[in-house]
This record gives sequence, C-alpha cells and structure tokens, in this order.
Amino acid sequence: MPQTQIACPRCRQMIAANIEQLFDVTQDPQAKQRLLGGVSNTARCPHCGYQGRLATPIVYHDNEKELLLTFFPPELGMPLNEQEKLIGPMIKQITDKLPPERRKGYLLKPMPNFTYESMIQTILGKDGVTPEMLKAQQDRVMLVEKLIQASSADVRSELIKQNVGLFDEQFFALFSRLAQSAMAGGQEPVAKQLLELQNQLLEETDFGRGLKESVGELETAQKSLQEAGQGLTREKLLEFVIASPNEARVRAYVNLVRGGMDYQFFQLLTEKLDKASGDEKVKLESLREKLLEFTNEADKQSEARYKQAQEFVESLLAQDDVVKAVHDNLDKFTQDSVDIVNQLLRQASEKNDYTRMGKLQKMVEVLREVSTPPEVAFVEQLLDAPDQASLEGMLEANKSLVNDQFMEALIGLVAQVDQASEQGNPEAKALGEKLSVVYKTALKFSMKKNMG
Repeated sequence: MPQTQIACPRCRQMIAANIEQLFDVTQDPQAKQRLLGGVSNTARCPHCGYQGRLATPIVYHDNEKELLLTFFPPELGMPLNEQEKLIGPMIKQITDKLPPERRKGYLLKPMPNFTYESMIQTILGKDGVTPEMLKAQQDRVMLVEKLIQASSADVRSELIKQNVGLFDEQFFALFSRLAQSAMAGGQEPVAKQLLELQNQLLEETDFGRGLKESVGELETAQKSLQEAGQGLTREKLLEFVIASPNEARVRAYVNLVRGGMDYQFFQLLTEKLDKASGDEKVKLESLREKLLEFTNEADKQSEARYKQAQEFVESLLAQDDVVKAVHDNLDKFTQDSVDIVNQLLRQASEKNDYTRMGKLQKMVEVLREVSTPPEVAFVEQLLDAPDQASLEGMLEANKSLVNDQFMEALIGLVAQVDQASEQGNPEAKALGEKLSVVYKTALKFSMKKNMG
C-alpha cells in the first residue's frame, strides 16, 4: 500500500502513514485485517514518539454479511452534505465491482457510526464476537501489562495465581502477537522481557504446560515417523497411534500424517476393535473417538486454509493489473493458493471463460518464473544460518513464511535427506544433522506462532 506524507498530529513534522478510506472486504479480503489490526490510518512519529489513530473518514463494505458502514470522526466537523459527497463515489465504486445479482438493498442505506469503537463492534458482532468477548480480551491486555510491569518473578507468580481463568488460548495468542510486534519494531529490551515472561507462563499455567507438552510430543512423533522411513505403512502408523501415551501424542500424529488416516486406516482400527475385549476394547473405542475428533478438526482447518487461499486468489483476479498484483503478493502465495489457481484455470477453460482464463494464465506464468517454492527457498536460507541465534532471528523476521505449507515442505525434505543418509550418502548425513536443528527450531516457533 503506497504511503502518504502527513504532518504529525503532535509535532507537525512530516511523516509517512498508510491512509485508507475504503475497506471493501468483498474485493480485498485483507482489508478487514488492515482495519482491525491498525495497519491503516495510524501515525507513528519517529521525531516525537507520537502514536495514535488518525482522524480519517472510513467506508467499510462486506457483501457476504450485507454490511455497508460509514464513520466520520466528530473532530472533523464535516457537514452532512460534505459527507455524502465524499462517500458517494466510494459506494459507486463498490457497486460497480459487484455483479448485478449481488447488488442488494443494503447498498442504498449505509449504516452511519458515530464512534470508531461502535463501527469495530458492529464488524466483530457479525463475526460472532460479543461485547463480553471484547471485555475479556481487554482484561487479558491489562493482565499482560501488569505482568510486564511486575518487579520480580515472584510478583508475576502471584499475578498468575490471581488470574488463573484468563490464561487460555486467546491469552497466549494475544501474548504471541505482542511479542512478535516488539521484535519486529526493534524493541529488543521489551522482546527480551516478554521472552522471560513467556518461559514463566509455560511453566506456571495449565495452558502453557499443555502447549509445551504439545511441542515435545510433536518432536517425538516426528522422530518415530522418520525412523520408520520407507517402512511406514498404515499398519505401522496404527501401531504408533495405539502406543501413544497421551492425547497430545495422538493429536501430533494427526497433525503430521492426516493423509494416512484414511478409510483403510480406520478399517484396520475397527478390525482390531472387533477382536478386542475388556479394557483393551474400551481403550480402542476411546482412541477411535479421539481420532475422529482430531481428524475432523484438522479437516476444518484445512477447509479454512483453502477458503482463505481462494479469497486471496480472487482478490488478485479482481485487480486490473494481475501480473503486478501477483508480483506484489508473491510472499503470500502458498501451495493451496497455487493449487486453486490451477483449479480455477481448468474451470474457466471448461466454461470457455476466455477473460478469466487470460488472467489466470498470466498468474501461472508469473508463478512459473519464480518456480522455486518460497517454502523451499526459505529452508535453504535457514540452512545457511551460522548459529542458533541467527536461525531464530531469521524465523522471526520471516514469520509470515512459517505456515503449514512451510512445515510440510520441511518435513518432506527431512524425510528425503534421511532416506539418502540411510543409503550411505555422506553428504546427506551432514545435511541431515543441520536440517534436524532447523526442523526442531522451526517446529517450536511454528507452534508458538499458531497460537497467534
């Protein structure tokens, strides 16, 4: 997004800021995150240290939820007729980009918001986020601030005991985002303090201990799969799962090899269950229930990833210059996105939609130009890291690349190198040792990031 030069609201020095008035989620799914995340319309002055939201008129649109919201900061004192002159062209732009069948009555009645907060609450409310949830999130933010300001580990321990109910997945997600922001903003003292606090939270809270256990179980499960190598069959995988000492290990196997847990795998489990009796039968029945629960969760996450990737590709197709759009967003492409591009191209070809085919073909050509998958290229960079600190720093600096596709690519490379090493390749053995360090470090980083 191009930046605009504005005068700092406090010291009046000229600074760069992302100014955005139209947030059309239908055409640009990332717009919503820019608004809610404070990426746009906020000022950070390097001269006087001012940081805050800018008084900018906003139009927000989401066709799927039939939302058309407007917000005019009261401090602008903008008369109603001036407001209408400003939003009129933006609403026309929104309407023009919609196909006729999606132009509905809500477009004729923009919903005005008298405060920025009420607009955000309306948007979140459509996502099922209630005022009570927002209050709980505010409580978590205040708790993080208190923990950071605590004078010692003992004081933090007391705060942890007093607020046991707030240390959940949402808290750790918030904490992870704050730590990432501190690191990205170059606030090393704060980032170091947050790291120390994180280690204490992992030891002294139930959710933290569970998170720590999950990382350890993933590493153990991955080691078992690597040792199995080419001998990994459905029968062998079932043996691993049955021998799992806890639910965390079972979930780890699901996360790592969901594709292997197909109909035949569950048929093998059912056959074992039918032959079992007593405590063993009870154990296998419980295991089957957990496997069905965990695989369903994994499938839902996969579907959500697929939908997000589809929305991303469609947002690029909606832009006039597709080639430039793809080049500008190469770092956001995942394997899911590439698969969807190819799928949409086949569909457009079947329907003889030549306009859409042309845009998709341009996408394919650009992606072929940069044929090395970003996940593989990033792994190669990580292998060149001179030490552990540099490796962790590279992961933090490129956290957007550390996603499911990256971990899948990394696991695939580990398996390939291990196989070559078993066949007596000395170079593969040396590479495998370094790749193992990269994998373990990336796995821990990914687990913490996924909580965000």
